[in-house]
Order: sequence, then structure tokens, then C-alpha cells
Amino acid sequence: MNILVIAPHADDEILGVGGTIAKYIHEGHNVFVCIASRGYMPLFSEELVETVLKEAKECHKLLGIKETFYLDFPASMLEKVNRSEINDKLYEVIDKVQPDIVFIPHYGDMQKDHEIIAKASMVVLRPKYNHKVKLIYSYETLSETECNIPHAANAFIPNVYIDITPYLQKKMEAMKKYQSQLSDFPNARSIEALDALAKHRGAAINVRAAEAFALIRQVL
Repeated sequence: MNILVIAPHADDEILGVGGTIAKYIHEGHNVFVCIASRGYMPLFSEELVETVLKEAKECHKLLGIKETFYLDFPASMLEKVNRSEINDKLYEVIDKVQPDIVFIPHYGDMQKDHEIIAKASMVVLRPKYNHKVKLIYSYETLSETECNIPHAANAFIPNVYIDITPYLQKKMEAMKKYQSQLSDFPNARSIEALDALAKHRGAAINVRAAEAFALIRQVL
């Protein structure tokens, strides 16, 4: 199978899907990642941008990602980009990868980039095109999903759990490649918090570690 993970920013793919990525690759499937944005001055220094890009490449090499697509839209400023441009770039990736399964960010995340990419993803994943994706899931991102204003419209309600017990360590190793994005516990963007979430999700299905997703569409 071909699996595509769409991430608004570099590291979202690991925070939300890192263990599942490792699992799919171990099982012999092709995993692709699409990182929608990158930092630009003056919000982000050139040094930081280069660091994050290097970290992403090292992380994906560690996991065995088949190919990473960088769309290079401006991070934290996606609301200033024409929607049709975002849709077109995402469609190009979908058309090239021909994925069976796609993971997208949760539309209710606090960060506006996540909402925009989630909605754009659903535009290009409509089942009216020649290639029809069989499964679409949304994933949670620590420090974004849990931080928005509590409301029924924002809620991340997982109904799919993937056991990542054998792959939890691999997820942590991959996340550690993103040193520029990590903080010390109890910050949500910490190894300890990521480990705690995996164990919390695992406990929901009586395994040691899991990742939780919301099923958006399944075609049988």
C-alpha cells in the first residue's frame, strides 16, 4: 500500500503519526510525507529554517520514508495564500503518490495552518477524481489539538486506535531528530509528554502504547 501523511509543519507528522509510520514501513508499505509549509523571515530566522529542514531529512531517513514533498508555503501565514494554490499543490502530491490511506491534521487544532491544510486536504480527497483514497484519518498534534477553545465543533474524538507498542521507541528516536522543536517536560512538545500520550491512548485499548485517530472516510 501507499500511505501519505500530510503535515502542516515539519514534526507534525511524527507527533501525530510517528509510530504508525514506523509500523507501516516495517510491514513493507510505502510511506510518503508532505510538509506543507516552511518558515520565512521575519517570523523565522534562516538558521532555524535550515536546521528544521536538516532535522526533517534526518528523521525521515531514520524511519525509511519513501519520499518527502516540501510545498514551502509560508508557515503561520497560510491564511494569506490563495486557497486554490494550496489545493493545486496538494492535488499534485495526491496524484503522484496515489495513496490508499491518507492522514491529515485535525481541523479543530488551535494553529490556523492546521485547519487550512485539513480543509484543503479534504478538497483534493473528494471521491470525484480518478484515484479514490480508501481511508482518510485525522491525527492529533500535541500543543495544538488539546489547546483550542473547548467546543463541540473543535473536539478531537478518536474512534480508531493503532497499537504502536513495538514502535514507540522508534517514534521517540525519530522525534529526537527534531531537537529544535523539543522542550523540557512538562511542555507538551517534550519526549515525556509524547510518551505519556502514547501510553494514555494505549490504555484505552489495553495495550502499552497507541496512536489515536478520527476516521473521516472509509471506502469498502
